[in-house]
Amino acid sequence: MNTAKQLSARERITALLDDNSFVEIGALVTKRNTDFNLSQKEISSDGVITGYGVIDGNPVYVYSQDSTAGSGTIGEMHAKKITAIYDLALKVGAPVIGIIDSAGLRLQEATDALNGLGEIYQKQTMASGVIPQITAILGPCGGGLAVLSALSDFSFMTENNAQLFVNSPNALKQNFTAKCDTTTAKFQAQAGNIDFVVSNEEDLLESIRNLVVLLPANNEDDASYDECLDDLNRLIPEAVFDNKDTAHILTEISDDNYFVEIKKAHAKEMVTGFIRLNGVTIGAVANRRVWTEESGALSAEHDGTLTAEGCLKAERFIRFCDSFGIPLLSLTDVEGYKAELNQETIIATAAAKLTYAFASATVAKVNLIIGKAFGSAYVTMNSRHIGADMVFVLESASIGMMDENQAVGIIYEGEETDLKAKAKEYKELQSDAVSAARRGYVDGIIDAGASRKHLIYAFEMLFTKSVHASKKHGTV
Repeated sequence: MNTAKQLSARERITALLDDNSFVEIGALVTKRNTDFNLSQKEISSDGVITGYGVIDGNPVYVYSQDSTAGSGTIGEMHAKKITAIYDLALKVGAPVIGIIDSAGLRLQEATDALNGLGEIYQKQTMASGVIPQITAILGPCGGGLAVLSALSDFSFMTENNAQLFVNSPNALKQNFTAKCDTTTAKFQAQAGNIDFVVSNEEDLLESIRNLVVLLPANNEDDASYDECLDDLNRLIPEAVFDNKDTAHILTEISDDNYFVEIKKAHAKEMVTGFIRLNGVTIGAVANRRVWTEESGALSAEHDGTLTAEGCLKAERFIRFCDSFGIPLLSLTDVEGYKAELNQETIIATAAAKLTYAFASATVAKVNLIIGKAFGSAYVTMNSRHIGADMVFVLESASIGMMDENQAVGIIYEGEETDLKAKAKEYKELQSDAVSAARRGYVDGIIDAGASRKHLIYAFEMLFTKSVHASKKHGTV
């Protein structure tokens, strides 16, 4: 039985914000509709508490649905309170945090409720790329409300009490809740619909506080940095790069080993998250060949290919970082595309989106090649060829079309020759890091232990990078 404490709507806001900082807006707003005896039902604050406050000194706007008042259902005035919060947040340039705990739309208000939901959608769309939007799902979030979460930049769920769904499990063909409960945090996180799953409400709200501190307040704010107390020249143990779990590599590179991983349970072969270098928030995207448990035990392995899910996961994260001026770091270790039938139906489109995201991003972009960088998959992963500002490669890495043994097998097919010698020659001429450096495709071959300081210096040099965008938007 779940014994996790559930906070009230007001307690959730209090736990989220700095002490005594919450200012409520629209406390007396209530429903206007009287149909179906609705006038006889008291719905305090029309089922949602709205206002503003600060998180570690950073202004934020917040709304928290109250499941004890009309089941937190969205009606006309409920929606107007939320859209009013968005209007204020857009005027001052501050994040919006929504806490969802609702039974859905208010049936008694029908089209008024649908209109209200549509107006919230519109405000979220207008705010996208202008101010960060964070959604915390602490109760039911079904039907059209699930779109509120998807329109946000980051979504959180608690493990046990939260539910996220468009259609309930029993409404899905050949499925029922006991067979597969599609509303759970685990299911939605693995599907990529949720960024963070947290065990209880208090820890979830604290996680949101930690994320807000990392992010700029809006798309014109350049204050997403903090004082760095870590040694800028700290060396990274070379053994870190041997285990191929790039989440651990990013943790080691970051100031004070600080790393916030996004969509940890989804497409694990592609790592996305935030680190800090010299106090500056950096968005990180990395290929991953293995992932390990917190104990260090091996959990699973990957073959070093790009998958459609991994491409789309990285693409959305890159677009967020580019919208808010957050510099990008990529760790490349890739040797092609996943060769499976189900992947073939979408991999080209997904890879195109990832390529476009990297190539069109105007923020500072640095690429560190830590392993194999083969074929067009390497080109997609923030290579110099699509606009990376700085590219570094470890001494042990390889850059080229494919593995040297495969290459000479194709080149000398049917010929009698010493394939071993030819493979060595091919590697030196075409797949070696030095050959790429001679062609200007990388800026430096560096020692793994010194990677942190090289990355810090590169981002410092690019701090004032400015690119003028001459078009409205692309079509990819």
